[in-house]
Amino acid sequence: MIIQRMHASDRMSQVVVHGNTVYIAGQVASGAPGGTVAEQTRDILKRIDGYLAEAGTDKSKLLSANLWITDMAKFAEMNAVWDSWVSPDNTPCRACVEAKLASDKYDVEIMLIAAK
Repeated sequence: MIIQRMHASDRMSQVVVHGNTVYIAGQVASGAPGGTVAEQTRDILKRIDGYLAEAGTDKSKLLSANLWITDMAKFAEMNAVWDSWVSPDNTPCRACVEAKLASDKYDVEIMLIAAK
């Protein structure tokens, strides 16, 4: 089976398509570093929408989501953006944990798996 890698670097690919499954690497708010949790979450989800479209799918086909947040006190703020974005009646399996991220500029990271 063919494996397609998109936006690949020496370290990683942002998107990998294997058969009818699309894997989106952990995304941080490169367009809103240092912004509020809501701003960062919106920025991440906008980029994810683009990656899903490029891979031939959309958020209605999400299978699994992993979310990391640096402070669970801001969990509701992140969820408000997520809840307005996620496709109703098509919510994925999801895990969210508090974690220190690679840079202090980022408070949220999201990684997804979707079907085509």
